[in-house]
Amino acid sequence: MQSLDVTGNNIDKIAQLFPNCVTERIGKDGKPEMAIDFDKLKAELTNDVMEEGEERYQFTWPGKRAASRLANETTTQTLRPCREESVDFDNTQNLYIEGDNLEVLKVLRETYLGKVKMIYIDPPYNTGNDFVYNDDFAQGKTEFEQNSGLFDEEGNQTIDPMQRNTESNGRFHTDWLNMIYPRLKVAKDLLSDDGVIFISIDDNEQKNLKNVCDEVFGGNNFIAQLVWERAFSPKNDAKFVSNSHDYILIYSKDVNCFKIGRLERTAEADARYSNPDNDPRGVWQSDNMTVKTYSASCDYPITTPSGRVVEPPAGRCWSLSPKAFGERLRDNRIWFGPNGDNTPRIKRFLSELKFEGMAPTSILFYKDVGHSQEGAQEVIKLFDNKGVFDGPKPIRLLKRLITLANLGDNSIVLDFFSGSASTAHALIKVNSEKSKHCKFILVQFPEEVSNTKKDHGYKNICEIGKERIRRAGKKIKEESPLTTQALDTGFRVLKLDSSNMNDVYYTPEEFSLNTLFSENVKENRTAEDLLFQVMLDLGIELSAKIEKQEIAGKEVFLVDENYLIACFDKDVNETTITEIAKMHPVYFVMRDASAASDNVIDNFDQLFEAYSKDTVRKIL
Repeated sequence: MQSLDVTGNNIDKIAQLFPNCVTERIGKDGKPEMAIDFDKLKAELTNDVMEEGEERYQFTWPGKRAASRLANETTTQTLRPCREESVDFDNTQNLYIEGDNLEVLKVLRETYLGKVKMIYIDPPYNTGNDFVYNDDFAQGKTEFEQNSGLFDEEGNQTIDPMQRNTESNGRFHTDWLNMIYPRLKVAKDLLSDDGVIFISIDDNEQKNLKNVCDEVFGGNNFIAQLVWERAFSPKNDAKFVSNSHDYILIYSKDVNCFKIGRLERTAEADARYSNPDNDPRGVWQSDNMTVKTYSASCDYPITTPSGRVVEPPAGRCWSLSPKAFGERLRDNRIWFGPNGDNTPRIKRFLSELKFEGMAPTSILFYKDVGHSQEGAQEVIKLFDNKGVFDGPKPIRLLKRLITLANLGDNSIVLDFFSGSASTAHALIKVNSEKSKHCKFILVQFPEEVSNTKKDHGYKNICEIGKERIRRAGKKIKEESPLTTQALDTGFRVLKLDSSNMNDVYYTPEEFSLNTLFSENVKENRTAEDLLFQVMLDLGIELSAKIEKQEIAGKEVFLVDENYLIACFDKDVNETTITEIAKMHPVYFVMRDASAASDNVIDNFDQLFEAYSKDTVRKIL
């Protein structure tokens, strides 16, 4: 009932490679625990270990070690379903998760390990003031400030550098790095081998973000740094230069597995091809026939049809050997210009292009992908001309990134700084246009919005995001009613909360014998709450199909057909268990408190051994 122990998992990996370097010690709780003997490990790696104080290239900041440990710490929190705020809960494959994204990522880590094809995030930019992102918060920004000691009784600010970020506090970049670093470390685990992450950023943290990504994802997995033209007109009140761009960093999980998506060919690109010599193979474009990498065998004179002798420019040579040149000349693949007097060039036919579509470029012009005002207008129009969110990314920009991600038919797209839910809007639109069935997972902390936006009826960002998906899905279906009948525009709402289990489950030493046998599940938790925690524990995707059935008078959940069958009803007897066993589930889970009597528990395993011995049985 807790997330993956990453540190313990790493110790296991070292133990497999160097078993002599693993030992035991007494932990902080007074109990023996596994540990690494670093002196022995250093001896095993003597030739490659750097000595203390030895100069090295490194990227660090105050709190980096703590941020790294934070990424590896386990969590006992879980996700609780919220049917009333969901859309098409029973059928949708999409998820909208409310809560601190670091904790949510830890909760998802095992279930979605290596399953996410694309991650896009637009984290808060470090503007140097009023930046609050406390990893322990469970309250809105305003409430957090009131209770955090940021202000004294007279209203004067008492700066806590780990919670408030201003240029004057000396931790201008540190606070931001301590926020982003553990989230990226956990997010990497969710990416598939052919997966890719896109991160929007501005000049304030672009350099630091790239250093972090080089460390987390590996510099060899860097794909590109895109420059997005986010503004279409200069600001005349700029102090020095009117800033018209932002960046989008792209990193793959494994550069050898990732294949970038190519852009659809445009009429403008095709117009560059022509057929001045009426070649029967169709339109073509001429290409330079010289290269910089000099080779004496490719440095030879060529006589043009007009009789002029030409040679490669100084320091260059032809890209074709004499034999290869002769073959292409006979096949009419060399162009000497309309008068046969020009330097030879190679004919490239449009019909023979090796790749479908065009290679993307590093500059994203607003005429192609939209600008920031376009993103704002898209949300305003959806919300009846009300400004409910500041700075949403345009749909065309997200659609371009989705194209570059090269999604499959059922790929998973994750956005754990989802804001106004632009990513979901764009993905639904792509699904409708390309007949795909890609799924989204959005994560957003329910941060309170300004009073102006509250006046429009929305208390926090999550309410805005969920409403945008509802309105966007409805609009897309209305615009194309004949082709969007099966389009998934729904989403399951899940909310981060403490474990469903009482504390006795985790800290039994703090309880007496009289309380140890008390109810182990919290009073306010439903059967569906328990089901989703079980799904997480068993690594079942949270979008899996869930059906309810009544078996021998008891409510039973069937997940992903008969993969998991769970029963948390009261007074469950042998008849119910027998009928469930006959359905041969891969997993069966029930509560200890659900059993009608001790005899049911005693006979539990025998019934499954008789009817479905391969079923994995678990009792909460």
